[in-house]
Amino acid sequence: MALVATLVLLCCGGGLGAFTLDQLGGTSVGDNAFTCGQKGVIDPNKEMPRIGPYGQDQVRNAAIIISVGHEMKIPPRGWIIAVATAMQESSLTNHGYLGERNDHDSLGLFQQRPSQGWGTPEQIMDPRYASRKFYQKLVKVADWATIPLTVAAQAVQRSAYPDAYAKHEPLATTIVNTLADGAGLAAAAAADLKCAGPGEIAASGWTVPVKAGIVSGFRTADRPTHNGVDLGASRYTRIRAASAGVVIVSKCDVGNCDRDGSPSTPGCGWFVDILHADQVITRYCHMVQRPFVSVGDRVSAGQVIGLVGTSGHSSGPHLHFETHLNGDRSFAGGVSPVPFMAARGAPLGEAP
Repeated sequence: MALVATLVLLCCGGGLGAFTLDQLGGTSVGDNAFTCGQKGVIDPNKEMPRIGPYGQDQVRNAAIIISVGHEMKIPPRGWIIAVATAMQESSLTNHGYLGERNDHDSLGLFQQRPSQGWGTPEQIMDPRYASRKFYQKLVKVADWATIPLTVAAQAVQRSAYPDAYAKHEPLATTIVNTLADGAGLAAAAAADLKCAGPGEIAASGWTVPVKAGIVSGFRTADRPTHNGVDLGASRYTRIRAASAGVVIVSKCDVGNCDRDGSPSTPGCGWFVDILHADQVITRYCHMVQRPFVSVGDRVSAGQVIGLVGTSGHSSGPHLHFETHLNGDRSFAGGVSPVPFMAARGAPLGEAP
């Protein structure tokens, strides 16, 4: 049953009204088709679905990677990191020796090298063995479940292309969700597969920017140009990056952001845009002071990037939060953050 709650609006720019989460396109965790992995991992010996560009044999290899992680009690964030790594290294194909195309003596799903102590060629060509070796090294990486995926993967692989893993994170999450009953919605570091709660980072790599209720909706009937949702956090509440990424905007877009805005003041005030994997952009508006991050900074999920305020076009302290697709920062690229975040195991609108 859909979660329905009538809420009072504190608008960016004022105006009172009411709406339901249904009207926002929102869902509760219980509305998801998945249950955070509690129903288990698909048997790799069963028929596999095609997922994105990957056929049955490749998806079966992903299922093996996931099942080994499950057996080793690795939290689901590790499964996503492992699958994304194998996507980059081998396109989820258990490659043998490829002649001149080989990178030295690299073999298997993770392109592990016998000469670097990963095992014998025969061992590395066993997907279960290769997966175990990957996980054994992954869990020795400090903070592996919360640092950016590409950093964790690179710490294990020592690749010549350290930034290449990040682009695979969204599809790797889809693969894990499909093969392991939505384990991407589970808490990143929880081996018991409990759903991520408010303030926790999900295995997908996403978290809520603030723990607060939704007080103004996305493009509602009375405010069709409102391109995000307002989260009713109090002044000086810490704002956290919703996922790992690179800061692409950090500025004040009005004349003076070091004072409270008003319904007649234009713009976001102090705000930050972050570019994430798969060309997703998140925006955080109305900060009380200059953001804590600058253009070009790499941030982790949950990293504090600023403090809630009411600068710019605002009638009171809150965080205006937007999600954009395809690298499009404009109105056209905006999508409702409510279903977007719910699908990543970080539902908005939870009370603090």
